[in-house]
Amino acid sequence: MTGFEDLLRGLAPQVLAALVRRYRDFEAAEDATQEALLAAATHWPVDGVPDRPDAWLIRVASRKLTDQLRSEQASRRRESAVPVSLVAPAADVPIVGDDTLMLLAMCCHPRLTAASQIALTLRAVGGLTTAEIARAFLVPEQTMAQRISRAKQKIKGARFTVPADMRAVLHVLYLIFNEGYTASSGPSLHRVELAREAIRLTRLVHALLPSDGEVAGLLALMLLTDARRPARTLADGSLVPLAAQDRSLWDRSLVSEGLALVRHTLTHARVGVYQVEAAIAAVHAEAASSAETDWAQIVGLYGVLASLDPNPVVTLNLAVAVGMADGPRAGLAVLGQLSGDARMVGNHRLHAVRAHLLEMAGSLTEAHEEYREAARLTTSVPEQRYLRSRAARLG
Repeated sequence: MTGFEDLLRGLAPQVLAALVRRYRDFEAAEDATQEALLAAATHWPVDGVPDRPDAWLIRVASRKLTDQLRSEQASRRRESAVPVSLVAPAADVPIVGDDTLMLLAMCCHPRLTAASQIALTLRAVGGLTTAEIARAFLVPEQTMAQRISRAKQKIKGARFTVPADMRAVLHVLYLIFNEGYTASSGPSLHRVELAREAIRLTRLVHALLPSDGEVAGLLALMLLTDARRPARTLADGSLVPLAAQDRSLWDRSLVSEGLALVRHTLTHARVGVYQVEAAIAAVHAEAASSAETDWAQIVGLYGVLASLDPNPVVTLNLAVAVGMADGPRAGLAVLGQLSGDARMVGNHRLHAVRAHLLEMAGSLTEAHEEYREAARLTTSVPEQRYLRSRAARLG
C-alpha cells in the first residue's frame, strides 16, 4: 500500500465518524465518505494534497450527503421539512476524539451479534475493505457484505453518544485480537492483520482515554501476548507451546511497552479484568525461561480474576497454573469444577488441558485419549497437528 493510500485509509474512519455525529445516518454517511475518498483519489494526485486533508474530505462528503438527503426529501414531496442542518454543509466539520469513540460504540451496539460487531468495527473504524474482512474470516465476500449490510440496517436511526462504559467496545477489540493471534479455524495459526488492527484501534482508544485503566490494561495484554508471536510457530507453521518457545525470539520492544503500561495502570487506576490479565502476561514476560515462571503469583492473579469475572475459561487457566505450581493432581481437581458445565461442551481446550495435566501425572493412556478428543474438536489445522502429535507420542 502506498503512502497516499495509507493517508486515505487512515482518514476514512475519522471522516465517517464526523459525518455520523452530524447527520446520524450511518449508511448514508459511509456512502458519502466513499465518494469523497474517490474524489480525493482523482484530484489530489493532480492538485496536491490539501493542507487539511481531513477538512477537505469532510467538506466534500458533507456536500454529497446533503445533496443526497435533499433529493430523498424531495422525492417524498416533503421539501418544507428539510432540517436546517441539511441546508448548507459547513466549510469545516471538525473531527474530535469523541467522534471515533461514538463510532466504535455504534459498531458495538447490543442489537448486533458479536460477529456483526466485529465485521462492522473492522469496516467502519478499521477501514478494512469487505474483501479483506471476508478473507480474514474465511468466508465469501458476498457473505461478509450481507453481514455488514444487515448490521447497518439494525442500527439505522439509532442515536449515540460517547459511552460512559467502554466494556462492549473493549470486548469487541479483544475478540478481534484473539482471532488474529489464534485463528479459530483454517490452515494458519495467526491472522496477523487482525491482531495488528486490534492493537492499532486499542492504541487509538488509549490515546483518547489515557486515564482509563481497562483500556491501558487491554493494550498491555495485547502487546505482551503479541510479543510471543515470532516464537509460536516453526518454519513449517507447526505450533510451539509457551513452555517450549525460544524466548529470545520474543519482541522485546513490545514486552517493554507492555510492562510499562501494566506498572503504570496497576498503580494509577482501579483494578479491572484486563489489567489482571495483563499482569498475568507480564509475569510470563518477565521470566527468563518457563522453569523460572512464578506460577504461585499467577495462581494468585487468577484468583483475583475469578473474583472479578468468574467464568469457565478463567477456571480452565487457573487449573493449568495450579497444576504447574502445586502439581498435576491439584490442577485436575480444579479442572473438575468444569465437569457438567454446559458452556464447555465441545470446547477443545478443556480436553487439551486435561490431557496436559494427565500426561504430567503419568496417566498416559488417559492423556492420549484426551489429546485425540481435543484434536477432533478444534477447527484450527495447526492445533490439530500439534494435539495429534502429542497423542501419537503417547500412543
